[in-house]
Amino acid sequence: MTESNARPQRLASRGFIAPDVAGNGEKLRLMAVHAHPDDESSKGAATMARYVAEGHEVMVVTCTGGEAGSVLNPAMDRPEVVRNMTDVRREEMARAAKILGVHHRWLGFVDSGLPEGDPLPPLPDGCFALVPLEESVAPLVAEIRAFRPHVVVTYDENGGYPHPDHIRCHEVSVAAYEAAADPDRFPGAGQPWQPLKLYYSHGFSRAKMTAFHEALLAGGLESPYGEWLSKWDPDRADVMERVTTQVDCGDYFEVRDEALKAHATQIDPNSRWFAMPLDLQRKVWPTEEYELARSLVDSTLPEDDLFAGVRDKV
Repeated sequence: MTESNARPQRLASRGFIAPDVAGNGEKLRLMAVHAHPDDESSKGAATMARYVAEGHEVMVVTCTGGEAGSVLNPAMDRPEVVRNMTDVRREEMARAAKILGVHHRWLGFVDSGLPEGDPLPPLPDGCFALVPLEESVAPLVAEIRAFRPHVVVTYDENGGYPHPDHIRCHEVSVAAYEAAADPDRFPGAGQPWQPLKLYYSHGFSRAKMTAFHEALLAGGLESPYGEWLSKWDPDRADVMERVTTQVDCGDYFEVRDEALKAHATQIDPNSRWFAMPLDLQRKVWPTEEYELARSLVDSTLPEDDLFAGVRDKV
């Protein structure tokens, strides 16, 4: 049996549904809205790769060009890279989208940067976080109406972490989700379309980090997570308390990692991102986590599929 034939059978044996279950053969569509290039590869990439492999359509929308990002990989900290950061990050995004098999759109706003210092400096004029909400919602509404996603994924109200662009991405995504079906809103942005579900993605939780840490130590391996855990505020709630949906996507961790490495300015291949062997990851934590924030279909919580309820509705 070839791998291409074996994988669908293996997934089916674990409860996954074939892509033609929409009834009329229509592909299901997922849109993930992110703040910067590389966010799509570090947040939900294996889930997207799984749905692409199942035959569904996935689009990533990136709000900014990531122009203000620092070079985080020492091998890429070269003058010619720093001088051409905008073009380099666009090229990286194109490679990552190709690896994941997703469609991609830029919204075209300018990276706000992550302010540092005490007091924090003001954000630069014209950056994404300072653009009036109505102005930044309009192009995302147009993308939603053109692609017609059944499911939209973005960040929670904290942005996953408090970067001004991540918080703004949440605000823009929620507003666009709610406006896309209203014919009186943004009448020049295409025919109205109603997405059926809105999710917030959740990355590393304390529970996941602890599971990784303990598994590495039990296997006699060095763990990079002890330092993180030692600094974790014991009074801070774990995001797992908000998670409603865990998508089994361990078969696509290799794809996720290749997409991450495509963002060479941001991802050091020797960093803690890759400290956990993939086979051990699949054994300890083979899922990616989401919070169902809005739904116009019935599904039973907890879920194991972002299209739960949608498959019956479409």
